[in-house]
Amino acid sequence: MNLIIIIGSGAVGKMTVGQELQKITDFRLFHNHMLTEDVFELFGGMNGALISKLREDVFDEFIKSGFDGLIFTYMMAFDIPSEWEYLEYLTKKFEKSGGTVYYVELVADQAERLKRNGTENRLKNKPSKRDVALSDNRLKMEDMNYRLVSNEGEIKHPNYIRIDNTNMSPEEAAKVIKNKLNLGDYTGIDKLNHIYLREVREELLPTLLEMQKASFLPLYAKYKDDMSPALESIDDIKRRFSDSSRKYYFICKDGARIGAVNIGIYEKTGRISPLFIIPEYQNQGLGQLAMRRIFLSFPDINKWTLDTIKEEEGNCHLYSKMGFVRVGDEHIINPRMTLVDYVKDI
Repeated sequence: MNLIIIIGSGAVGKMTVGQELQKITDFRLFHNHMLTEDVFELFGGMNGALISKLREDVFDEFIKSGFDGLIFTYMMAFDIPSEWEYLEYLTKKFEKSGGTVYYVELVADQAERLKRNGTENRLKNKPSKRDVALSDNRLKMEDMNYRLVSNEGEIKHPNYIRIDNTNMSPEEAAKVIKNKLNLGDYTGIDKLNHIYLREVREELLPTLLEMQKASFLPLYAKYKDDMSPALESIDDIKRRFSDSSRKYYFICKDGARIGAVNIGIYEKTGRISPLFIIPEYQNQGLGQLAMRRIFLSFPDINKWTLDTIKEEEGNCHLYSKMGFVRVGDEHIINPRMTLVDYVKDI
């Protein structure tokens, strides 16, 4: 699990830059006030031991997740040895999981940070800062009592960058971080974690058939093919269900059934036929996410096959984008419709 630690003094923009970085990478943001604000409100004051415990639990669970990485914000006092020890501990924790750890230090002059201290986004996410006069005084005292900016060459970590974002927008700073650290583009892994497969029980086959008919009726109206899944009966579904080499799965999003897939496993080859997303969830990129979830759910499969309608150019483009290659001959179903085969090697 990869980790980006954004370090900087109060109101330098750690959270805001992290929010923008989350939009353009597969890293998720865990800014420091996500826990401190709730603990502060619940207990009427700070409870450092509880915050540390909760933070550790979040790190442990996140390391086990399927995300690309985590963005963590931290105001570090460089003149306090225990701060360095915590930074080192956190680094080793994530590196032990096989990840890469990056340090990003943001610096900006105090006048600019005081301006930022009362911005709408900051006050929305950090209720403890809403008394701006008090917060301004706290910021000044922190600057006076601690060294919150590193000295030149002090941070020896190999993946360290320092950015003066005094005159940068959060979007600009996030792009600089992404480019300097050579981070990948946003691919929607966060959305993927909301998609999962649930095996269909026999008593739910009528529900599956109803969803299948609703999903394929528009294609049947367009192509009038006698092989359309929209024309299948409950007996057809039960026959496929009883095949020991095949299984039906509902495609679920946040607890809702949004589609289904039938997957056949033949040694190390997987066959997808059919796969559908019900009409109200179509054209949202969920079919692509469902296929990615399928691939992750069957790690022992080294080849996937499927067929699709040649005239449906959007589907053909999607499968090509996901690494499928057209193979074999075309299968003419009627003058309006031709099926083509695709294979993906893992």
